[in-house]
Amino acid sequence: MFKKIAIGLLVFVAVAGTLIWMNRATILTHIVLNRAEAAKEFIAPNQPITWQAGPSEPRASDESRPPNIVFILLDDFGYNDLSTFGGGVADGKVPTPNIDRLAAEGAVFSQAYSGTGTCAPSRAMLMTGRYPTRTGFEFTPTPDGMSTVISTIANGRSRPHVPQVTPNRDIGEGALPFEQQGLPTSEVTIAELLQEHDYHTVHIGKWHLGRQPEYLPNVQGFDESLMMHSGLFLNEDSPDVVNAKLDFDPIDKFLWARMQYAASFNGSAPFEPGGYLTDWWTDESLRVIEANKNHPFFLYLAHWAPHTPLQATQADYDAVGDIEPHRERVYAAMIHALDRSVGRVMEKLEAEGLAENTIIVLSSDNGGAGYIGLPEVNAPFRGWKITLFEGGIRVPLFVKWPAKITPGTVVDTPVAHIDLFPTLAAAAGASLPTDLVIDGQNILPEATGDGAIERPNDAIYWSSGTYKVVRAADWKLQVDEQQDKTWLFNLAEDPTEQSDLADARPDKVAELKSLLADHYADAVEPLYPHKITSPILIDKTVDQTPTAQDEYVIWPN
Repeated sequence: MFKKIAIGLLVFVAVAGTLIWMNRATILTHIVLNRAEAAKEFIAPNQPITWQAGPSEPRASDESRPPNIVFILLDDFGYNDLSTFGGGVADGKVPTPNIDRLAAEGAVFSQAYSGTGTCAPSRAMLMTGRYPTRTGFEFTPTPDGMSTVISTIANGRSRPHVPQVTPNRDIGEGALPFEQQGLPTSEVTIAELLQEHDYHTVHIGKWHLGRQPEYLPNVQGFDESLMMHSGLFLNEDSPDVVNAKLDFDPIDKFLWARMQYAASFNGSAPFEPGGYLTDWWTDESLRVIEANKNHPFFLYLAHWAPHTPLQATQADYDAVGDIEPHRERVYAAMIHALDRSVGRVMEKLEAEGLAENTIIVLSSDNGGAGYIGLPEVNAPFRGWKITLFEGGIRVPLFVKWPAKITPGTVVDTPVAHIDLFPTLAAAAGASLPTDLVIDGQNILPEATGDGAIERPNDAIYWSSGTYKVVRAADWKLQVDEQQDKTWLFNLAEDPTEQSDLADARPDKVAELKSLLADHYADAVEPLYPHKITSPILIDKTVDQTPTAQDEYVIWPN
């Protein structure tokens, strides 16, 4: 009898062990997602925001007043999301008339680039005008457990011709935790520079440059900050929300498990926002403009949309009409809300008599993401966010300044986010720091017709660990050291990177590799190691099945 029981137990253990092993990815994912759910914080009820009031009367002479600056940054906004460029979401069914008007009334930089293919390092370059090779801010901070979920889910799918997603096993003890992965305060931000020149500086929205008190916007040059504490646009069960969950995307699964509907003001404890994030942040931006109409101000409105999780208001979902699939309709509704936000900001500036001498800059932190499963989001360019192909880094950049820039101006010179620091400094009459190397160039003369950019070697650089890219004049070289792979494109003849000339032009490859070597000759070490290494398909979205012919890049983050 005892022998039968023992055999039965052994069989049970063997079967159970086999089942656990076969389902280990699902079990591990559930464990990590449950931990993310358990880590959620208490969120207080909404609290009204009291913005500092500027002077009640204008200066004696407005002629000496420097321009106000409104910098609107979108998140993961695809190049093809704009009707400005002849595209638009859902084959043009959802135009962007307000953003189109902003572009038409100012300068369009037709070859504008983000700092890199992911959000946080790109935002650091916007704020500092410096490459990661100088600041060390090279990788996007990711919450604990996120790399485990992404790698487990991604590796559980059938992707036989693509390498596995690999967590970085070399991260040792003492590595900086997520909360402390921030932009060093030794860096000078554009907000700090403007603050020193009598600007009232306000941040509203996403930050992603550090969550500890010493890295928050108020320490990095902003007098006031209404910050996204966590990333739901509305509570998931709100009667006013329409959600679109992406079952095929591991990032989306983690965000829904981890994120809450929460904001903070000047480093306060988290509280519920006062509405759908895009609309609420716009409401508060209008109040900031009104409070500071008699004093120069810098407003950094850093929208979260259309980043996942995909959430729209019911009203916007209804407004965009019958679009399939469901996720594209929700996405389109989010774009519709962003366009409304831009329109409301412009209307407020006009109503307050500030439009003439206000600079409005609009851009995106990087290109549209392939993990949302919308193949046309960056058309006509190849690649997505988390690549350095044009689709990952080609972004809109519009600058409106009626006092200086002629409507309908088009600038074809390549520019990048590192250029915005010196450009806005010049517009405000502020001198650049003398103890730091600023990599960007003042692009304002290109927009006003007063001059041209003189960039060293005519070169712009991008990097994420072992994936490095340089564009010099019309030539663009991509080097993926982990694959020992290079791509070379002549963007003047092939702007969508269809024809790889690396084998045909070894001379040009050698020339551009030499530029990369010089760029990295005195590079500082990253502030913290990357957590994960991911293969990213260049020409397919996450929901599409790869084949042996599909190209990919290896992205450390």
